[in-house]
Amino acid sequence: MDRVVSATEARIRFGELMRRVVENGELVIVERGGSPHVVVVSVAEYERLLKGREQEGEWKGLVNQARAQIQAELGNRQLPPSEDILRRIREERDAQLLAMR
Repeated sequence: MDRVVSATEARIRFGELMRRVVENGELVIVERGGSPHVVVVSVAEYERLLKGREQEGEWKGLVNQARAQIQAELGNRQLPPSEDILRRIREERDAQLLAMR
């Protein structure tokens, strides 16, 4: 469970907070003036978050690359609405399934 502490308490009990974060995997939210300002997390959790951000960036790059490739293939033509594409795919699938019977 996440723990919420004031900045003063975090300063006074920082060693204890570090131990709880590392040993128990807790997240500690530090508030100042009643508003959350920072979160204390373990290095392992921080590295996991960074890896997730890198993977998100890779996905965005792949999506942008795919968009550029599709646009290059389409030229000036417009991409049909996704509903039309899905409908056609489903119709083709249904026809294939019927042919297999």
